[in-house]
This record gives sequence, structure tokens and C-alpha cells, in this order.
Amino acid sequence: MRETLEALAAGELSVTAAEARLAGYATGEAGRFDAAREHRRGVPEAVLADGKSADEVAELVSLAVETTGHGLATRVDQPIADTVHDRLAADRPDATTEFDERTGVFRARAAEYDPPDLDAVVGVVTAGTADTKPAGEAAAAVAEMGATVERIDDVGVAGLHRALDRLDDLRRADVLVVAAGREGALPTVLAGLVDVPVIGLPVASGYGHGGDGEAALAGLLQSCTVLTTVNVDAGFVAGAQAGLVARAIDAARDG
Repeated sequence: MRETLEALAAGELSVTAAEARLAGYATGEAGRFDAAREHRRGVPEAVLADGKSADEVAELVSLAVETTGHGLATRVDQPIADTVHDRLAADRPDATTEFDERTGVFRARAAEYDPPDLDAVVGVVTAGTADTKPAGEAAAAVAEMGATVERIDDVGVAGLHRALDRLDDLRRADVLVVAAGREGALPTVLAGLVDVPVIGLPVASGYGHGGDGEAALAGLLQSCTVLTTVNVDAGFVAGAQAGLVARAIDAARDG
């Protein structure tokens, strides 16, 4: 505590950053940013843009960069991304930003931020192009946690030879996040072909009875092969879980 107060008095630390160190969170008009989550849980705090105004998302991402050196926001559209970018340009002109409109992921990093680097590979797999958005969230979470991301796309069971052609790549990964809509078959199939943890990510694609991810979720929960399953479109959760597995693998290899 004394070191934090001395840094604050010397002007080496902002009031917000000092609050984050002492309380574990930083307070703004948009709410409290959990600046200690990454240290406490191993998973970075992410700002969910759904239900928030552009200014609220911008403030929370700015708080993230100020207190942790980096920020991640999901479910972002272009107008929100523009607002966040402008806020960071004013608050932290040294920060770099990156926005993927297709996946709705916004990432920011301060110049001094030293990202983690894990000796582990996470394969992020999609059955089809419709799975790109939640899979992109998963990949972003994994990358923020420091693991290497290997993308393997469009290998759904409607043309199983596409997955079999990438079987060696799938087996080289340390953990797999497999996104699939419709009946959610791909994670179940791949879990029977690899000897690494598989995290099933059901996607809200399909139509009619069992549409909107319901059939995919039910199928993965009833999988006859061993895997774990997250909720429909819960890409960040799937990626964070894979990142935790990657951290454990990295620690084992380092030890």
C-alpha cells in the first residue's frame, strides 16, 4: 500500500490506477472495472458492449487500459468502435487499437504493456462461416491470455473430409474450441478423434424446430464423446476456459 501511495504522491500513478491497485477495481460513471480479475482469476476482464452506450463502453475500455495496460470489448459495432478509438486517442494517445467488424471484437494496448506468452496452442475451429463471430470472440480471449491461436475454419460434418484433411493440425493443438450451429455435430465428432480437451461452442444458427442454437446445445450436452460445453454463442467464455487450460499446460511445461 505504501508503495502505491508514494507513487501516487510522486505523480507516477494516476488516482484511477491507484484505486485499482488498492481496491481491485476502478470506478467511473459507467460502472466499476474489475482491474484485479486477470491477477485473481487468470482471465482478463472484458467489456460486453451489449446493453451499454458507446460512451459507456469507451469509458470502461479506457479504464481497462489505464489500470491493466490493455482492454478487450466484445459485441462491438462500428459506431461504438469509433467512439472507443476517439476516447483512447484523447486519454491514452500511446495506445494502439484494433477492431474486427466481422467478429465485433475491439482490442487496445498501451505502449508499455507486456502481454503474456504461453507455451501452448489453442485450436479454434468452425464448422462453417456462420460460426465466425462467436469463434472470433473465443480466439480473442485466448490471444489476450497469451496462448497461440491456430484457426481451422469451415470443416463441418456436411463434408467431413474437410476435417479429416486437417486432422494432424487438430491433434497438434493442446486444447480445442469447436464452434458449430445447426445440430452441433462437429465438436462431438472431433472429440472422438483427438486426445486433447475439447470445448464445444454451440452457435445460434439453423431454423425451424431446434433453431437459434437450441439443437446444437442439446446435442453437445448429450455428446457420447467426452467434451465440455458452454452456452449458445458464449465465445468469450469458451476462449477463456481454453486459455485457463493453456496456462496450466504452460506451467507444467515450464516446471
